[in-house]
Amino acid sequence: MFKQQDLMVRSLGGCRFPSPLCFAQPSEGKKSHFVSDSTRLRVNVEIGTKDCGPDEPSFEEAGPRERIYFDPSATTAAIVTCGGLSPGLNNVIRSVFYELTVNYGVNKVLGIRNGYLGLNPAAGLPPIRLTEEYVQSIDILGGTVLGTSRGGQKASVMADFLAAEKIDILFCVGGDGTQRGAHALHEEVLRRGLDIAVIGIPKTIDNDIAFVRQSFGYITAMEKAAEVIRGAHVEARGAIRGVGLVKLMGRDAGFIAAGAAVVSQEVNFVLVPEIAFPLQGQGGFLAALEQRMDKRGHAVVVVAEGAGQHLIESDNTRRDASGNLLHEDVGLFLKTRISEHFAASGQPVSLKYIDPSYFIRSVCANVYDRILCDQMGRHAVHAAMAGKTGMLIGFEHNQFINVPIPVVVAQKKQMDVTSDLWRAVLQVTRQPHW
Repeated sequence: MFKQQDLMVRSLGGCRFPSPLCFAQPSEGKKSHFVSDSTRLRVNVEIGTKDCGPDEPSFEEAGPRERIYFDPSATTAAIVTCGGLSPGLNNVIRSVFYELTVNYGVNKVLGIRNGYLGLNPAAGLPPIRLTEEYVQSIDILGGTVLGTSRGGQKASVMADFLAAEKIDILFCVGGDGTQRGAHALHEEVLRRGLDIAVIGIPKTIDNDIAFVRQSFGYITAMEKAAEVIRGAHVEARGAIRGVGLVKLMGRDAGFIAAGAAVVSQEVNFVLVPEIAFPLQGQGGFLAALEQRMDKRGHAVVVVAEGAGQHLIESDNTRRDASGNLLHEDVGLFLKTRISEHFAASGQPVSLKYIDPSYFIRSVCANVYDRILCDQMGRHAVHAAMAGKTGMLIGFEHNQFINVPIPVVVAQKKQMDVTSDLWRAVLQVTRQPHW
């Protein structure tokens, strides 16, 4: 859906300085660890009938460049974390800091407090000067030491702040709303002719950012969600006609619900935003749940927060501070409808409802996500130091890529219900295909 010109990353100008990164080994070429701007990765890696031509859409490969735009000794960088929490935020902050200071030699790194609010002087939140003592142990903490908030600030106000603080690079860690704000800021900086790089680092526990196959925090979320599901299964089996109902994150995509169900292997129904399942009637969810209860005497249901909205009356106009559509609480809705259905049939159930969302968001990242955080943070620094701007670090085909932010925010990634992941869900649950 995009042309090649849409995927070209903007640069502040020619790279004037040799990179201080020198990790070449005697057995390898002197420049073997650098990536060329001309190295690109096809959007579609499937083998077709034609070769990859110059006009076929392709991404710029992420990684360190041999020459860089900013003079490290004279560069000031800043990091801002926005939106909801996700495991790994502190790991990203730490990795960006160390890549900037240890490998590139940047002397001044600032932490912007409480999201984009910290870029508005009226908020009275002066930035924090990050030091090794400040960041060295934050990787074992959940949340973000810089604080966060939802909602944006005027691009002109944020640009004034960057100019006043003499900030050369801003790393924006956040989801779609954050990246839209980063793009607006980038456009304002560009309009003023300022030498400031704006780089996005994708953060979404829901794993729903386009061109990011797997976002940091997602694997940790699946792991913790599977533990909760295990508890729900124990509760359901231990009660007479027990039902464990677990609501998980997933405003627009059911990746966490689906993945956790496959990991746990103890779920009987997975309800996701991508499938408008029927509630009533033959073949509906309640009838299928009743059949399960009659056969086995217990059940576990996992529902993503954005599922089932077609069943709930809503004006569909309420939005949060980040501009996201506010959904009705499908967990409480299903809790009521399940209880009413079985009470009316004369066979009531013992229903345990669990919503662990805020617990899962606040934990520290697991080993896999720590590695992913580190890689994304360092690739963001490579891009910034090379003078790239208005872009986000993507992750496709097991490769890190540089992607223009407008391309990223132009679409929402959802789970493919013809994919192997959803087929695995159907195998585990044996629920109707709907």
